[in-house]
Amino acid sequence: MTGQQVVLVVEDSEEDREAIERALSRSHPELALEFLPEGGGVLARLRATDRPRPSLLLLDLNMPGVDGYRTLADIRADDDLADLTVVVLTSSTASADIDRCYAAGADSYVYKPVNFILFRTVLEGAIDYWQQHHVQD
Repeated sequence: MTGQQVVLVVEDSEEDREAIERALSRSHPELALEFLPEGGGVLARLRATDRPRPSLLLLDLNMPGVDGYRTLADIRADDDLADLTVVVLTSSTASADIDRCYAAGADSYVYKPVNFILFRTVLEGAIDYWQQHHVQD
């Protein structure tokens, strides 16, 4: 793979953003992480032509403003974003949430454990899987 892979993280919790950055900066320093606190700016960022487009989106579900469900629906409604991998990264383990996300087009659904070591392991595993199965254009 050439160049730096951009991962867009949409997460309203400052604590979770810091945990994601801490975990991935150690395990995957080649990734360029960008953060948005809610879904309202996601489509504009994904459509921006002045910087590299993210090829992975880590998406929280429960956020103020535009939530993860709406963001996921908006992304999947845009044919130009069909190749974007969307991983829902959330604290919800409700089967209804999981089913709803997959029905809306999520590529994966990952539970955010409260324990940082387990959280880091789960997150690193999701990134490793994505990198192994990601095809560069």
